[in-house]
Amino acid sequence: MSAASRYCNLWRIDPASDRTGYKRCFLPLANDFFQSQGLSEAEEDRGDRSQQRNLQTDLLSRFQAPAVDTTERAHAGLCLRCYVSEPILNACRKIDHLFGDDRSFTYRDLLPFVLNDDGKTLMVLDSDGKTYLTLDPTGKPQTTAYQCFSLQILRTFKPNAQSSMSLDNWTYLQTKQNPELKNFLSEFGFKQLSDWALLNRTRSKQLQQLAERDRHLIAAFHAVYRRDRHQQHQGTKRCLDPTTGQLQEMVTYLKVQNITIQPNQLITELRRVALQLRQFDLWSHRVPLEVEDPETGDRLIRSELPQDIASEYNVEQQEQQEMLEFFHKQLQLALVHSIKQAISDRITYLKKSKGYAAFADRFIPGLHLYYSQGIALKEIADLLKMSGWAQARRVLNPGELINIVRTLTIRQVLEQMLKKAEEKGLTALPPQPDYLENLAKQIEALADAEIFQAAFEEIQAGKNRLMKSVYAQQLCFYLEECTKVTQGVS
Repeated sequence: MSAASRYCNLWRIDPASDRTGYKRCFLPLANDFFQSQGLSEAEEDRGDRSQQRNLQTDLLSRFQAPAVDTTERAHAGLCLRCYVSEPILNACRKIDHLFGDDRSFTYRDLLPFVLNDDGKTLMVLDSDGKTYLTLDPTGKPQTTAYQCFSLQILRTFKPNAQSSMSLDNWTYLQTKQNPELKNFLSEFGFKQLSDWALLNRTRSKQLQQLAERDRHLIAAFHAVYRRDRHQQHQGTKRCLDPTTGQLQEMVTYLKVQNITIQPNQLITELRRVALQLRQFDLWSHRVPLEVEDPETGDRLIRSELPQDIASEYNVEQQEQQEMLEFFHKQLQLALVHSIKQAISDRITYLKKSKGYAAFADRFIPGLHLYYSQGIALKEIADLLKMSGWAQARRVLNPGELINIVRTLTIRQVLEQMLKKAEEKGLTALPPQPDYLENLAKQIEALADAEIFQAAFEEIQAGKNRLMKSVYAQQLCFYLEECTKVTQGVS
């Protein structure tokens, strides 16, 4: 489908289709409005990413602006509803690919939760930006209880000049986090426990899958957090974030194990381990061959299974664990390498730019102010003697930097995973196109969940943003190293 036609064609559920369960529907109203904006399909097809972003920003500003004519707002929204229907569909297919291999469910089971826009009703948001309104034939808005998921995506998407997170990526992430979809997946073992609940319930078999350092982190968490939970008799209530006192006690506990770590680093490390456990959970539930021992709480191979099946299962679990450990290691290595490369490339680009060569030596100090000290771009512009916020954004462009690091990271991890798969006889080099595409999608989804989703969200937070993501912390560490080297040279 061409870029322009995405604004005029809506993907929606088609139960009558035995083959796919969905179909593409051309919407004349959306097409007429899109064409009336003076952007022909040929022009759109030639447009680059910046022009695409400008078009979406224009449509969103019309859709979200109360001062704009209601019908015009609804038409702009209809074009965008068409646009987001495709990544909604793609997200369901990706979830199916990742976790539906035992055929307990398929993407067709997921579509009703999120692909619930038929495109027949014009809709806008009320002046509060939250209430959904439908337009009657005369164009008069009326309150509706109809929860259109595509409208929810548009309501929460906030295009920010500091961020390069695309509408496609935002739609994909929101689809994966849809509450009804997550509730459905929980029926198949994909439970959405909080990080602290996940760490609190960690069993001995899960610990065996972790690195030694990570096992020490969980032991410290159990010694303090689990102890307090038991003392407070709150086993059935939501697990709250660890308190400052609990974190400090864990730090003291870890010192005895020769692990020195700060409380803010500890909470990041614990979240990383929780994510790793979450991935183990997701894969281990694909084949329900285990049961929980009521006395110990450990998960054991079902005794009624034939021995050869149990043996095969153990082999698969070991291979799965090895590949996951390899993936996490490569992801961290690739992130470090990609941050260094992206910053180096950006400085080289600035030095060669006629308009920004003078700002090349201010790039690292600017990023340090933005990430390590949480200073806004407008203030950074004053501190680094730039003309204003716009120039600071063009020089630093933190959103674009995340995008570049993300691309480099995924590319490097993909290369290493392909080599590992070839070593284990899972694929040949070069791999089959389907295998390559599927592996790339899995790596992209996991990298976003583990690193880049949080990185994008924290720069969109506006005032009082807290830079605590894995990406931000690794970037700050590298910036500190660069600053030390510079000071040493001077």
